Amino acid sequence: MSSSPLPEVWLRGPLTGVPPLLQPVAHALLQAREEVEALMADFPQALLWQRPALVASVGFHLQHLTGVLDRIFTYASGKALSLEQMRALSVEGVADDAIQVADLVHAFHQQVDKALLQLSQTEESTLTDFRGVGRAQLPSTVTGLLTHAAEHTMRHTGQLLVTARILRG
Repeated sequence: MSSSPLPEVWLRGPLTGVPPLLQPVAHALLQAREEVEALMADFPQALLWQRPALVASVGFHLQHLTGVLDRIFTYASGKALSLEQMRALSVEGVADDAIQVADLVHAFHQQVDKALLQLSQTEESTLTDFRGVGRAQLPSTVTGLLTHAAEHTMRHTGQLLVTARILRG
């Protein structure tokens, strides 16, 4: 007997511990994690840094998914980026044969867990609070940043899925 696939995360009901107004953000991050893990489970290491038609590599997208969540959630918490975060940003997409597919997928998984923890600790009363982004302190809010984190994650997940499928033929 075969089991039917689960519905998308947003159709599985509310997530325990996540404030109601932040449920869509959590759902999007969990959906991205599931899709990345499923697609990358047997992805060939030799294709990680390939750039078909000069688009970004699978390796870039995996690094960027992790990094962008880390950076945007840092801004949402009202903090500036650390030197380590700036260093990680500077090497996103730089081909490195020592980096393994499984390690990049695991790092993304951990970053989603970290983001979910931060969501669970975010008071809904702070969602409209100002948050400055970057050195220029461009204006945003807690909800603006968290929503952007979700949509940006899904954008790169889609790009990753297409690139990986093209590379596999």
